Amino acid sequence: MFYRPQDGHGLPHNPINALITPRPIGWISTRDGQGRDNLAPYSFFNGVAYEPPQVMFATTSAKADRGETKDSAAGIEETGVFCVNIVGFQMRDAMNASSAALPAGDDEFLHAGLPKAECSELNCPRVADAPAALECKLTKIVQLPGEANRVVFGEVIGVHMRDDCMTDGMFDATKYQPLARMGYRDYAKVDEVFTLARPDD
Repeated sequence: MFYRPQDGHGLPHNPINALITPRPIGWISTRDGQGRDNLAPYSFFNGVAYEPPQVMFATTSAKADRGETKDSAAGIEETGVFCVNIVGFQMRDAMNASSAALPAGDDEFLHAGLPKAECSELNCPRVADAPAALECKLTKIVQLPGEANRVVFGEVIGVHMRDDCMTDGMFDATKYQPLARMGYRDYAKVDEVFTLARPDD
């Protein structure tokens, strides 16, 4: 099968996000200019640089009470900071609950029953029990083609790692089983890893 996106795919569901898998989930926590906390998962998320460490996430829709964007991006525009919380398999239901389209100002931490902690370097909340959290300072928001498509870039200025997720000085994904987004409403967990040596190692 071949199709041009501008012509439509003719399938029951858009296959694009099912082709780009698995995708890590950036669980983005923010505090807006009025001091209201927000938490939402984004599967268009990844790391983009080592030195200095930088990450990105993309928001692709808007809320009626936020104009042309969503709560996360609006809060980041106001404060210039955010936190990326890493999602483990055991937190899947809370992550899903935090994706609800609540009114602006409602606290998804409370809605999902999640304990929060304060970031160390930022005026921003984080998921207290997350396997890891990356405290980020906004570097740039890029508007992409499309009505509500924005990419948020941030520099990581603080890193939290849960002690029980460490093995021999390395962050061990098998200890918390990262949750990954597949296509449609499907997810996967990482519970097995293998190593490949690079040709130049």
